[in-house]
Amino acid sequence: MSTAIITLCDQGARMARRLSEKLCKCHVYVHDIVKEPIEAERFSAIVKLTEKIFGQHKRLVYIVPCGVVVRAIAPLIQHKLSDPAVVVVDVGARYAVSLLSGHEGGANALALEVANAIGAEPVISTTTDAAKTLIVGIGCRRGAKIENIVGAIQKALTKVSATVEEVRFLASAKLKSDEAGLLQAAKELGLNLRFISADEILSTTKQFRHSQFVADKVKLPAVAEPSALLAGRRTKLILPKTIINGVTVAIARESCL
Repeated sequence: MSTAIITLCDQGARMARRLSEKLCKCHVYVHDIVKEPIEAERFSAIVKLTEKIFGQHKRLVYIVPCGVVVRAIAPLIQHKLSDPAVVVVDVGARYAVSLLSGHEGGANALALEVANAIGAEPVISTTTDAAKTLIVGIGCRRGAKIENIVGAIQKALTKVSATVEEVRFLASAKLKSDEAGLLQAAKELGLNLRFISADEILSTTKQFRHSQFVADKVKLPAVAEPSALLAGRRTKLILPKTIINGVTVAIARESCL
């Protein structure tokens, strides 16, 4: 599935380079005014470029102001089952916004993928996804088995009288982003997986229990609890870290305003 990354400025070009190294089958497009050295196709007008590539790529990531993207794609929108997934990222890498074809078209998943790659906050407004309030933080040893992780998640949810359908994200530290068992567990459960950077964990003011064992192993004060707390907004732990089948699980709930 090909992904187009489009930007108008040098800062965006630097981010596009980072993203293209993380996402599969990327084609980068940068405006003619960009001076940053980058392997990319050049364009002079974003509306004309969008007309050209809207049907060529299934995923479009714009590192462009949101209003500009809306104006560019508006005349081309047909149906949520046929339009490409569109995600907008600000040049400060703060947010990855699922803008078009969120659930059916894959923009929600793309926003999370982009957010994980650059350390941004995924912004997903689809009711079926945004209404979910639980975040399950996971800490596990290297090489943990998928069945142990899945079982630990299910048992932890049972402890708080909840189901997988109420979970918005699984979350873990970014150092676990290549953990096969964790990736497979998320896929088996049909859940999105968000990774929290070491810097976020180390700098947060949120309260969680520290573990000397974890600190000795991965140079972090903890994994499961801070990951659960930091993967959402206005979060509160409803299940402190609990070890099940050798897997550490913590559950946080997001609250509404």
